[in-house]
Amino acid sequence: QLQLVESGGGLVPPGGSLKLSCAASGGSLHAYTIGWFRQVPGKDREGVSCISASGASIYYTDSVKGRFTISKDNAKSTVYLQMNDLKPEDTGVYYCAAPPPYATYLQATCYMGRVDQWDAWGQGVQVTVSS
Repeated sequence: QLQLVESGGGLVPPGGSLKLSCAASGGSLHAYTIGWFRQVPGKDREGVSCISASGASIYYTDSVKGRFTISKDNAKSTVYLQMNDLKPEDTGVYYCAAPPPYATYLQATCYMGRVDQWDAWGQGVQVTVSS
């Protein structure tokens, strides 16, 4: 069973940067698509960014395009989310997640519209953007 652990959250002022890490164990990142989701109280968890197992498919939600960059280091079994020019609306708990291996469509396309289709989750890390 794939296990995921996030790190790198914190408090930053608007315009600041953070780099989140998602460390994987129990499986090789060569075989797993990894997504970053965020959640704020009272709202549904939303997909922020995703990178497919091969790295060929990358997705960003519209609100973070041009500011966030997702990358992976298979040798370190880690996926990163570089977040620049942070805004107060980026505040939330950020989770990394992976879909089950048999979800081949999701694995290939990074479709993030169905949160319930992702079955391996980290514990989450808080990101707060505030002056």
